[in-house]
Amino acid sequence: MEAKKRGRPDNYGEPRTYDPAFRGPVYKRSCTDVLCGFIFIMTIFCYIILGLVAWAHGDAKKLAYPTDSNGDFCGQKNTPNEKKPILFYFNILQCASPTVLTSFRCPTRQFCVSMCPDRFLTFTDVQKKHRVDRSSWEYYRQFCKPGFNDPLKSASEILRHEDCPSFILPSRSFLKRCFPDLSIINGILALKNRTKFADGAGTTRDVTDLQEGVNGIHQILAMRTLGLKIFEDFVSSWHWILTGLFLAMISSLLFLWFLKYTAGTILWVFVFGVVIVTSYGIWICYREYDRLQSKPGTGDTFYEVGLHSDVGVYLQLRQTWLTFMIILCILEVCILLAILFLRKRIQIAVMLLKEGSRTIGYIPCSLLYPLVTFFLISICISYWIVIAIFLATSGKAVYKVLNVGTNCKYANETCDPQTFYSTNIRKECPGADCYFAFYGGKSIFYEHILIFQIFNAFVFLWLVNFSIALGQCTLAGAFASYYWTFHKPKDIRSYPLCASFGCALRYHTGSLAFGSLILTIVQILRVLLEYLKHKLKDSNSKSAKFILCCFQCCFWCLEKVLKFINRNAYIMIAIYGENFCTAARNAFKLIMRNVVRCPGLSVLHKKTPAHTTNTELLLGASVGEDLERNDGSLEKPYYMSPELLHIMGKKQAKREA
Repeated sequence: MEAKKRGRPDNYGEPRTYDPAFRGPVYKRSCTDVLCGFIFIMTIFCYIILGLVAWAHGDAKKLAYPTDSNGDFCGQKNTPNEKKPILFYFNILQCASPTVLTSFRCPTRQFCVSMCPDRFLTFTDVQKKHRVDRSSWEYYRQFCKPGFNDPLKSASEILRHEDCPSFILPSRSFLKRCFPDLSIINGILALKNRTKFADGAGTTRDVTDLQEGVNGIHQILAMRTLGLKIFEDFVSSWHWILTGLFLAMISSLLFLWFLKYTAGTILWVFVFGVVIVTSYGIWICYREYDRLQSKPGTGDTFYEVGLHSDVGVYLQLRQTWLTFMIILCILEVCILLAILFLRKRIQIAVMLLKEGSRTIGYIPCSLLYPLVTFFLISICISYWIVIAIFLATSGKAVYKVLNVGTNCKYANETCDPQTFYSTNIRKECPGADCYFAFYGGKSIFYEHILIFQIFNAFVFLWLVNFSIALGQCTLAGAFASYYWTFHKPKDIRSYPLCASFGCALRYHTGSLAFGSLILTIVQILRVLLEYLKHKLKDSNSKSAKFILCCFQCCFWCLEKVLKFINRNAYIMIAIYGENFCTAARNAFKLIMRNVVRCPGLSVLHKKTPAHTTNTELLLGASVGEDLERNDGSLEKPYYMSPELLHIMGKKQAKREA
């Protein structure tokens, strides 16, 4: 009846002393959390459909190449712009809004150039020098409308039709777009050591006029620059990264081998190191307190001194060092008491760590399984990025009426460049033209792009969490097959890792999907809170920021707790084949019944590799179950190693000859 109560299978607790085919508490399984598994599979199917639709509607060239006012890509091969990879803005002053610049859409003509300007020039100056110095015009004309070569044309007419820019500034290319090369010199915003420039219309402008549009974008571009630098560093040093990963794997193998023989030494050195360091701190505090005894004015209290921004003031008080010494003494006593009363628990944790290293030695392929998890997560990340790119570029080219210098009722209205010149807009608005604005449209697919992007992010997180859960459950099943084998290692099943991987996918996809779904929902909520924090960054409401900070803290704690519960639930699923809720409940109860052992486990968790720690946690759960299920008799023998039996103070009954 107890087995039924706890959701255990019928074979729970049956004698298994001489059953060489036994491979764990449960070896006859059935599918768990089928509904969640079905939803998970259907979600993946919809995710694939979304990817195909995004690929059909999107065009990655829209991100790879800038688009000029005619809707043509800059730098695209086999086009007239093949050797012109950079986008140039006719009048950067019209891009006054940082929002406009971040979306790379300015109400001015834009076309492709081979390089950004590197000097100050105005069209009127070039026009005056043309008869005596054609070199200035030859340089300037590359920033004019393609094919234009009439420097003697009326300046007003040229500027009205945007045949040439009224001025050019020293610029630099970033993200294949020309931006003024602004810098800060002695706290003053400057452009190539100048603070003023001519705008070509007879006005001398201050460089700060560019600040609203350009200086604001520089902060955003700086973050993007960091991302580009990281990417470039990765491309240029990928072979060193692979070498480092290989050396890290070799070091981990050596560490695991070394850990089998020195786990106890390492832990006790760390523990007594903390004791020695704390004792040294107590001695330092006493020495400073004794030194200040003979100095006048050091006997003041904190109340008498008051608040000071200079911390050094408090370090000249005897009361400060006395307070430090008392705190360290209390801490030292707590550590010594913990060592005294938990020394056996620490020994158990050390033995579990050694047993974990021994287990990995018997199942060496488990060291390579993290590569499988890495491969699965890499696929998820790649697919997510590809879908995000194609969704972001799925709109069609939208053209708008752009009119410079005069008011026009058709300004910013949608237009068709194929039919624009046959309309009356040019007559009513001289100088107006139909220019490319952005990629968008009013199709049903494009109007729901935001929903598709959210779905893309949600499924991405779900798949990543599922891949991690699959790895934890697979390793737990493989290590459980080692522990729950009576004659180790000769009775360990063949290919335990592959068998555990197949079992997890075949029977427990639904349970793993359920656990990872709960974690994904919490992570999505954390992302939303981070978005709200970004939006409230400039808000003056301190109460709203405080409440938001509290929510962020709570959800951070909730995520950590869920990860801990999920990991232990996957262990129970691997051992008993339970559904997720039952496994989580039983894992939590098992932890509570063995809560005293947790301090030793937590110390090791911080000081050992994650792979080894997961093995130890699995063995800790198995040991707890072993102690509850069995009593060491011939009918119910313990499955733990002789070393663990000795540490636990248990004995195994011997069969009479």
